[in-house]
Amino acid sequence: MLINYIEPVFRPPSEWKSLILQVTNGCSWNQCSFCDMYTQPQKAFRAQKLDKIEQDILAIARTGMPVPRVFLVDGDAMSLPFARLEAICELIHCHLPQVTRISSYCLPRNLNNKTPEQLTRLRELGLSLLYVGCESGDDEVLAKIKKGETFESSLAALQKIRAVGMKSSVMILNGLGGVALSQQHAINSAKLMNAAQPDYLSTLVVTLPLGSERMDAVFDGQFQLPDQLGLFQEMQMLLSHLELDQTIFRSDHASNYLALKGVLGKDKAKLLAQVEQAINVPRSIPLRQEWQRGL
Repeated sequence: MLINYIEPVFRPPSEWKSLILQVTNGCSWNQCSFCDMYTQPQKAFRAQKLDKIEQDILAIARTGMPVPRVFLVDGDAMSLPFARLEAICELIHCHLPQVTRISSYCLPRNLNNKTPEQLTRLRELGLSLLYVGCESGDDEVLAKIKKGETFESSLAALQKIRAVGMKSSVMILNGLGGVALSQQHAINSAKLMNAAQPDYLSTLVVTLPLGSERMDAVFDGQFQLPDQLGLFQEMQMLLSHLELDQTIFRSDHASNYLALKGVLGKDKAKLLAQVEQAINVPRSIPLRQEWQRGL
């Protein structure tokens, strides 16, 4: 292996062809009650040393392999100071000149300490797409899951990304409010997306592979994930309230029972019809079986 990663390492499905460059380990926040991605001892948050990052870039460059895109991991690369991010992008630009896009996960809070001028500089160096895990647009849900964000902080970050000419890819978690908060989770998530108008929007079903103990603790003793029908009804609610102009929408992650793809708003009616078919005549539409689903 050319790069020695501190496992596990996660990336969006759409970055499957990208060079995965580990510039941090773990997540600097790491308090979200639904997330078990960085709970292992070896994933305690720290920044990778710049010379190690350069060695990894050079190792790839020496192979001569074409590298059109680079994805920065772990979950919180944008928490790095501007000077470190600038240096990393400059190394990529210098040693991998064929790279046309650098992307990263981004918590909304990470944009607070970056000025528009700094973000513009990073965009000029190729950092042009940020994956923002908003998870929900509902403040009650966000407080319960200990996200450390609000509707307003998420919107401010997404607007800042757009203002400097970067693109945003937003993730909303279907089922995150449980049965009790399903409706307000869907409606307020749609309101957030309508205000932000992201370039890309994806939905995943909340998955708790290590059990629901942490979610139970913040949901008054028991977190009740909506069943398949409830998840479809929540998706119907979300889609019906979305008013997007030109957002590429994907709900085809392996965690979803029903795969959906389209552009909102032109495909809104078609997508709603698919969801309504899954609700009313589930056997008439291809659905993932439990054994086919996963993270």
